[in-house]
Amino acid sequence: MMDFARREFLRLALGTSALPLVTQTASALDYPSRPLRMVVTLPAGLAPDIDARLIAQPLSERLGQSVVVENRPGANGNIGTEFVVKASPDGYTLLLLLAGNAINTALYQNLTFDLTRDIAPVAFVGATSWIMVINPSVPAHNVAEFIAYARANPGKINMASPGTGSPTQLAGELFKMMTGVDFVHVPYRQSYLPDLLGGQVQVAFAAIASLGGYIRDGKLRALGVTTKGRSARLPDVPALDEFVPGYEASGWLGIGAPKRTPDEIVEKLNNDINAVVSDPAVKSKLLSLDVEPKAMSPKAFGKLIADETDKWAKVIKFANIKPD
Repeated sequence: MMDFARREFLRLALGTSALPLVTQTASALDYPSRPLRMVVTLPAGLAPDIDARLIAQPLSERLGQSVVVENRPGANGNIGTEFVVKASPDGYTLLLLLAGNAINTALYQNLTFDLTRDIAPVAFVGATSWIMVINPSVPAHNVAEFIAYARANPGKINMASPGTGSPTQLAGELFKMMTGVDFVHVPYRQSYLPDLLGGQVQVAFAAIASLGGYIRDGKLRALGVTTKGRSARLPDVPALDEFVPGYEASGWLGIGAPKRTPDEIVEKLNNDINAVVSDPAVKSKLLSLDVEPKAMSPKAFGKLIADETDKWAKVIKFANIKPD
């Protein structure tokens, strides 16, 4: 009688422990059964928000459920990221991941989460190139001449950025690290463009779309794009890698989800997002926003995040960057 009772207890215990797995599998099979939200860690109207909304509409059509873009800005993107980390891992809360997320992992020492540990990579969307520009008062017409001028005038060149720890500041710090030149970082809370055009600051790394008109009008001089290859938008401008072998600094965006989101859901989202960014109409719109679309598996995207986190941690340590 005692053996029977023990066997019955074990049978019930094992059955109960399997319930979460059964429930999770069942929920993955009928996914999605309600609207999803895609959290953007920046305010509405900025480029990442526009990219997210561009992806959300066709993704909604493929999933048969609304994908609602929800802006949760603050703390340099950490507030929105933490919100997703703490969300239920059921595939209904997604995060627009940006290059800044990888930077923040090394920049902030008191985060309550770890990007590579707590966010599941779902799908890559695309990469964005930046461009190195100088005020025409600087007597340099290419990267080699700029390096020579900077070495001859250490500490006399000011580099503008939209803030300490920003991706474009780190693009400049990487340039300094790889070339041995020195210039002074000047962070701005408002637009630095008036000072760059006026010559108060002499160099900046920035999005091509924001500076293309000034380059064409000769108000700024383009020295190089930050990606490995040249940009289709400015094919006559060399890549910095042509002068500084191995240099590469790109913005990028993709989609993540809370860790422990079921593999079946991650795989479905990956397939659907890859299909969206490969669609000719969506691809054309992304390219017009300086995003080069590219499909990736979750594993490949995870490796990119890990590699970027490690890369920018080294630059942050080299430049001794501390968050404001």
